[in-house]
Amino acid sequence: MSNWKLICKLEDIPQLGSRIVRPGSGGDIAIFRTSDDEVFALHDKCPHKGGPLSQGIVHGKRVTCPLHGWNIGLEDGQAVAPDVGGCSKFEVKVEKGQVLLAV
Repeated sequence: MSNWKLICKLEDIPQLGSRIVRPGSGGDIAIFRTSDDEVFALHDKCPHKGGPLSQGIVHGKRVTCPLHGWNIGLEDGQAVAPDVGGCSKFEVKVEKGQVLLAV
């Protein structure tokens, strides 16, 4: 069973943008918000060369890495073909306008 940590209000994350969470030694987590107000959480490190996904462009349910243009699926953290690789994803949800992250 997960414990949920309050991160912020949904409105604190810009649509088609992200917010960084620094939980500790495991590396930064980027929480993304789509145009439909869905939220996703991924390790903030592109599987290609470690680019900061939080600085990428969100489109649909993907984010494009700002360094080399890799597209990463927000739902699963996997690179979109023809690229191969992935980053860790984390459970995140919105309740009553509040964003919560599983810890």
